[in-house]
Amino acid sequence: MKRGFEIVTKALPLDLELPQRATQQAAGYDLASSVDMTLPSIWKRGFFRAIRLLAQARALDEEQLENAQKILKPVLIPTGIKAYMQPDEVLVVANRSSNPLKRSLVIPNGIGIIDADYYNNEKNEGEIFVQMVNVGLTDRKIKKGERIAQGIFMPYLRADQEKFPTKKRQGGFGSSGK
Repeated sequence: MKRGFEIVTKALPLDLELPQRATQQAAGYDLASSVDMTLPSIWKRGFFRAIRLLAQARALDEEQLENAQKILKPVLIPTGIKAYMQPDEVLVVANRSSNPLKRSLVIPNGIGIIDADYYNNEKNEGEIFVQMVNVGLTDRKIKKGERIAQGIFMPYLRADQEKFPTKKRQGGFGSSGK
C-alpha cells in the first residue's frame, strides 16, 4: 500500500465514503464533513464593535480583544478519514475553489499539511480535520457528506545538508510544533 485513505475507528459506524477524485484529470480527492454542523459567521457577537473601536484608534480592553479573537478562530470540521502515504510524501489539504465564491468559506492558513507520520498517531488516529472560517454574513450549515476541501498527495524534497530529525510525533493536530 503506497497511499490512500481509511476511515478512523470512531467514524466506522457513520457510513462514510472514502475520498474520491471527481473527474479523470482532477488532482484532488474530495474531503467531506463527517457530521452535520454549523459554521458561525464571523460578523456576529460584537465583532463590528471591535472593528469600530480599532478604526477609531481606540484600544480594546482585554475582554473585548479576547471576544474578537474567539470570533475569528477557525472551526475544525472532522472528516472521519485518515491518510497513509510514503515517508517522502505529504497530503496537501486545500480549499475547494467554489467555497469562497459560493459559500463564503475559507481555510485561514491557506493550505493544511498532513505529514506521513500523522497517520495512526496515538492522539486522534490521524483523523483529518479541515480548518475553516465563515466570512459570510450568515451562519453556514454543513451537512454530513458535504465536500469541504480537497486533498492532494505530493512528494517533497529534502535539503542536501539536512540534519535528519530524530524526534517522533507525540500526538495529533499541531503536535510537531511542540
